[in-house]
Amino acid sequence: MKKTMLILTFMLLAMTITAQDFPKFSPEKFDADMEAFVTKEAGLTQQEATKFFPLFREMHQKQRAVYGKMRNMGMQKPADEEGCAKAIKEADRLNLELRQIELTYHKKMLQVVSASKVFDAIKAESRFHRRMMRGWQHPPMGGLGPQQKGKRR
Repeated sequence: MKKTMLILTFMLLAMTITAQDFPKFSPEKFDADMEAFVTKEAGLTQQEATKFFPLFREMHQKQRAVYGKMRNMGMQKPADEEGCAKAIKEADRLNLELRQIELTYHKKMLQVVSASKVFDAIKAESRFHRRMMRGWQHPPMGGLGPQQKGKRR
């Protein structure tokens, strides 16, 4: 009898947990929220944002491709010294490629928006990502995602 009650309790608990409607991550919403945050924090006008964000998105698209290569390298340690040396060299090459992408796109951004606004946009993006990560680590009761959206920390 005790086993039956215990099993029924666990089944009820499992059904309750799976029945909750947790919000799904939406890359489109994430990007839109980030663009709105960066626009506000960097003080971009509508005209500036129209010129700035295509470059911003293109830079991130190229960076994501490099991050994908980094992820594909895997976390498995190579079996021998030669393999380890090759893995280190490849990781260094990919990190340099990321920095080169940033350098190229920062130069392009400086041609369409003032240096102070590009600087503010870079800092705002970093703040946005930190806030989002903090919110995902400590979700509010009853759901996933950033907590206290819009408040400074």
